[in-house]
Amino acid sequence: MISRKPTRHESNSALTSYSRAFRALPSRHFLLAALALCALLTLACHAGTFGGATNEDEGDPGRDAWVLPDEMGGIYKAQCGVCHGANQEGSSLGPALVGRPLEHGEGVDDLISILERGVRDKGMPGWKGTLPDHEIRGLVIYLLEKREGDRGADGQGVGDPPTIPTGPIETKHHAFLIEPVYTGLVEPYSVAPLPDGRFLVTEKMRGVSLVEADGSAATLITGTPRFWDDSVLRGTAYTGSGWAHEVALHPNYEENGWIYLSFGDRCSNCNSESRATASPVTMLKLVRGRLDEGTTWVDEETIWEAPKETYLVGAENGASARIAFDDAGYVYMTIGSFAEYRFVQDLSRPDGKTIRMHDDGRIPADNPFVSVENALPGIWTLGHRNAQGLDFDPSSGQLWASEHGPRGGDEANLLLPGLNYGWPLMSLGVDYDGRPVPYAKKYGIEFDPEELTPTTIDWTPSPGVSSIVFYRGDAFPAWRDHMIVATLAKNELWRYDVDATGEIERETLIKALGRFRDVEVGSNGELIVLLEHRSGSQILRLIPAKDESPTL
Repeated sequence: MISRKPTRHESNSALTSYSRAFRALPSRHFLLAALALCALLTLACHAGTFGGATNEDEGDPGRDAWVLPDEMGGIYKAQCGVCHGANQEGSSLGPALVGRPLEHGEGVDDLISILERGVRDKGMPGWKGTLPDHEIRGLVIYLLEKREGDRGADGQGVGDPPTIPTGPIETKHHAFLIEPVYTGLVEPYSVAPLPDGRFLVTEKMRGVSLVEADGSAATLITGTPRFWDDSVLRGTAYTGSGWAHEVALHPNYEENGWIYLSFGDRCSNCNSESRATASPVTMLKLVRGRLDEGTTWVDEETIWEAPKETYLVGAENGASARIAFDDAGYVYMTIGSFAEYRFVQDLSRPDGKTIRMHDDGRIPADNPFVSVENALPGIWTLGHRNAQGLDFDPSSGQLWASEHGPRGGDEANLLLPGLNYGWPLMSLGVDYDGRPVPYAKKYGIEFDPEELTPTTIDWTPSPGVSSIVFYRGDAFPAWRDHMIVATLAKNELWRYDVDATGEIERETLIKALGRFRDVEVGSNGELIVLLEHRSGSQILRLIPAKDESPTL
C-alpha cells in the first residue's frame, strides 16, 4: 500500500487522460489483438493517420534496455510488415509509415484519439472497446519512435565527435554563437560556473575539477570525498557506484564560499545487505565545503545522508542527484531509484524522493512527512524515477523537476509538498518491451490513480531529458524566466515558457549536436552547457551574436 495519501493536486485535463490511459482492462487473446492491430494499421495508413521509427530510451541507461524484446515491434513485424515494409518504408500493398506528415496530428494523444474514434468518411472504424487501450498506446509510441529515425551511435555519445557550429544560430528571440571552452572531460555530470568566469565540473568516476575560464587548464580538486572508478561498460553506458554527481554554488557563494556536492557514498560491511552479499553498497549523500586559495576541498560538512540500512548494492545510473536552492534558504536534492522500483513508494526509504533541508542540513519543521511514523523527515515529494533536472523558478516561486520515464513518459513537474508523482505505479510511457508499466501489480501495491499527481509536461516518445535551468541574466533578455531543457537521446537543447498549467511556448535552440548532460547560467548571463561524448566531453558557452537583434 502507499504509505500515505498525498495532498491532491488541482485537477486539470491531464488527469483525465492519465487515468484513462492506465485504467485496468480485461485481457484479450494476444493473436486476436495482433490481427486486429494489423487491420487497424492498414486502415489507418490509407487514411493518412500514421508515420513511424524506433529508438531505445536512454532514460535509465543502467538498465539492459537493448536486450529486451519489443513486443509492439514484434506485432508490427509479424502482422503488418508485409504490407508496409519491415522498416515502415511502404510497399505495393500499403503506403509508407515514415517520411510524411500526419493528417490528424503528431502527438501521442492525437493518434490515440483518432484510433479510438476512427475516420468514418475514409472507412476507418473506431477501435475504442475493440482493442485494449494499452495495445493502442504502445503501438502509437512505437510508431512515433520510428518517425524520429535511428539515432545510432552518435545519439549514444559514441561514434564521431560532434562538430560545433561556427556561425550564428538564429532563434525566435535571439541569435547566438557557440564557443567551445574546454574539451577532454570523461563521463561528466555537472558544471557550475563561478563568478570569476571559471568552472567547477564533476566527472563521475574522477571527481571535481576547476577549469580555467579560457579553457587553458583543468585541475583536479583534492580533499573531496572518495570517488570510485571500478565501473562496467554495458552497451554504450557505464554502470558503477561511489560516483561524483552534482556540484552547485550556494546562492550567497561570494559571501560564504559554500560549494555543495552530491555523490554516491559507498561502504562495505556497513549494513545487512553488504554483509549478506559481500559487496559494497551505496546511496546518495550531500555535503558542502569550500576551496582554499588553491584547489583543496576544506571545511566539509554533511548536509544530508540516508540511514546506512537504506544503502543498496546497485548502479548509480538512475541516481538523479540534482541540487537546487530556493529563495527562502532551503536546498533540495533529487534521489532516483537505485536498484528496486518497489522502494519508491516507501516513505521509510530515500529512493525516488525529493529531499528538502535548510541550507545547513537541518530538517524543516514544516516538511510534509515530519510527523509520519517511520517516514524519512527530509522527504518533500515521492514517486520519482530518475529526476535529472531540478531548478527553482524565481519569477513564480516554484520548484520544477524533469525526469526520465522508461520508454516515453519523460516529464517535467511542478514539485509541491507531499505530492506523489506516480512512479512506478503509472507512466504516460510504456516499459522497455512496449507493454504497460507493470510494477504496481508486480509489487502488490494498491492505489487510486486520482490520488497521484498528473504530469505537467509530457515528453513521449522519450528525448532522454536531462538537466533544466530557469534563465536568469541579461545576455538573452527575451528568455528571462524561461526553462532551458537539456536532452540526451534527442541531442537537442530546448527553451520552454511555462506556468503552473504547463507549456505556454517552446522552441528548439540547438538540434543534432550531441548529448546535453547539464545546462547552467554563467556569471555574465551566457548559457553554459556540458556536452557529453566518449571522444571527449566539452564545456560550451552560448553567447549573443554580435549583430543579433531580437525578432519578437
